Amino acid sequence: MKFQKHQLNRFKLLLTALFTAFIIIGASSTAAKEITNTATASGDNIPIVNSNTTSLVAGQAILELIKTSDRAAAEPGDTVIYRLALRNTGDAPALDLTITDTAPLGLRFVPESVQGSLTNGSTTTPVTLPTPVRSNRNVTFTYPLLNPREALNIVYAAVVTPDAIRGDGRNVAQEPRSNIASFQLRIRQGILSDCGTLVGRVFVDKNFDGEQQPGEPGVPNAVIYMDDGNRISTDPNGLYSLANVIAGNRTATLDLSSLPGYSLAPNLYFIEKNSQSRLVRLAPGGMARMNFAVTPAYGEKPQ
Repeated sequence: MKFQKHQLNRFKLLLTALFTAFIIIGASSTAAKEITNTATASGDNIPIVNSNTTSLVAGQAILELIKTSDRAAAEPGDTVIYRLALRNTGDAPALDLTITDTAPLGLRFVPESVQGSLTNGSTTTPVTLPTPVRSNRNVTFTYPLLNPREALNIVYAAVVTPDAIRGDGRNVAQEPRSNIASFQLRIRQGILSDCGTLVGRVFVDKNFDGEQQPGEPGVPNAVIYMDDGNRISTDPNGLYSLANVIAGNRTATLDLSSLPGYSLAPNLYFIEKNSQSRLVRLAPGGMARMNFAVTPAYGEKPQ
């Protein structure tokens, strides 16, 4: 089958356009710039014809984001180290990077802990990152350029606060051109969040008001028994303390047998304190006081 002349001319036009596009794409496949292509053709009794201009991007950045941490679980008071790794697996540089990191409830970002580096193959080079922008629980990191096959590493610290117990521990980060990266931190309540501290003093109450006044000395070596069986002794100043006490209603009793020559001092103002036991409501992470007033057994009179 033979081509007519006008069909042959159209075939030449098509070949010229395809060949021109192939040459341009092959020469610029790693460029990050927009490529324009215009084809020309001519034939017998046909003037030179220019085609319409087409454009394409020969290469583009492909960003992959990974979020990791130095631990799987934490509790209030701990410091967690997070790491963001943004890798360009494409054939073109990525400009104006913006990574938004959303922290879970109760994790406090530490700005002075931020460190950055670039990894290319086996080589890692420290870089200075622009100051991150903070807004509520969002922290935004920026960087001007990430070349193909490079990875931007961002490391920072966050302190776990007691509010973290009310959150889910899930941290989410994303660059607009990347995937969503997340890390789930398991939040443990910890002993500090569940427990409190008891403090108190055993002292000689000379005016029987239940409060220690100047000139009312503490009594050393007095023994107090807690409702859970713990035994506490006072120091030379009559002071005692007990940490990590489970929160709630707690009671303690003064062992008068540990104080030969002393008896419980009567309280002239509060009847409920005319007992060798004390009841307090201890809040989680709080502190409560239990004082015990005694008087010499021979019967010292109020002053």
